[in-house]
Amino acid sequence: MWNLAKNPRYQTEIVLAREMRRSDVLLSCQDRPETYSIDDLEREKKTVWDGVTNPSAVRAIKEMRPGDRVFVYHSGGGVVGMATVRSAGRVDPKNPKSAVADFEFAGRLEPPTTLAEIKESKKFEDWALVRQGRLSTMSAPEKFVEWMKARYPKAKI
Repeated sequence: MWNLAKNPRYQTEIVLAREMRRSDVLLSCQDRPETYSIDDLEREKKTVWDGVTNPSAVRAIKEMRPGDRVFVYHSGGGVVGMATVRSAGRVDPKNPKSAVADFEFAGRLEPPTTLAEIKESKKFEDWALVRQGRLSTMSAPEKFVEWMKARYPKAKI
């Protein structure tokens, strides 16, 4: 289970991407894959993503819908895999200032796409990931999803 609330300084970076039936993409950031990694998600198959209390991030999580696609991003490792949202985002019953959503493992992206590669592309300079990498969940431009689809043509992005 993802739980950023247990120790906020251990935030594993994870990227969330919406399926293209809506125009935006989500990104969630932590900075230590030791907290909960793509390996954990692959082994467990499903998890509840929780512990986020930043108001912008909570709003974004509450907007998640079943079927949304999720980029999993680890600090120091980059975008490492995909997950699928399996339940609508909702208020965390343990913390009304937080929100949760259920994720299911959807595959790995190899090799990972690093933050350096994202920045070096110069395509996303106005994106919060590039400007403010520690924000936990944010909208990402559709052009990022298209860029990732081009990088991983066999992946279900």
